[in-house]
Amino acid sequence: MPETSAKKRFYIVSVLTNRCPRCREGKVFVKDNAYKKNSVQMHEHCPVCGQPTEIEVGFYYGTGYVSYALSIAFLTASFVAWKVLIGVTFSINDDRIFYWMGISFTLLLIAQPLIMRLSRVLWLSWFVSYDPKWKEHPLKEPERMVKEQMHNW
Repeated sequence: MPETSAKKRFYIVSVLTNRCPRCREGKVFVKDNAYKKNSVQMHEHCPVCGQPTEIEVGFYYGTGYVSYALSIAFLTASFVAWKVLIGVTFSINDDRIFYWMGISFTLLLIAQPLIMRLSRVLWLSWFVSYDPKWKEHPLKEPERMVKEQMHNW
């Protein structure tokens, strides 16, 4: 009986569901819920294909930039929506802009665990390529990995 081909997994779906960028099947994070304690804890390797989630020492420092960009995008989108729906004018007598700021910053604070996880998965997916035939291709050891320095911070 011929083996059925694996279903095609789309990039955006795999990123939003926190899946491994190499196989797009394994979960990157230990916990599914972003609002539980230690929700940013990641598996050391993908449970499905074995892809390391930490490619080099300090690999995830760059996620601060991604998180910042996602936060700015969120604030920009909320401002445009607020402007279209409510209509904000910049005058001394109109304080609706402060309502937008309060609501947007509160929502951004609530969404921060989701943004942190999304930025980690995005960052990892930019450095690890998708391999639809990952079962046939052996995993290459990351070239900049110094095992003695891992978890040394």
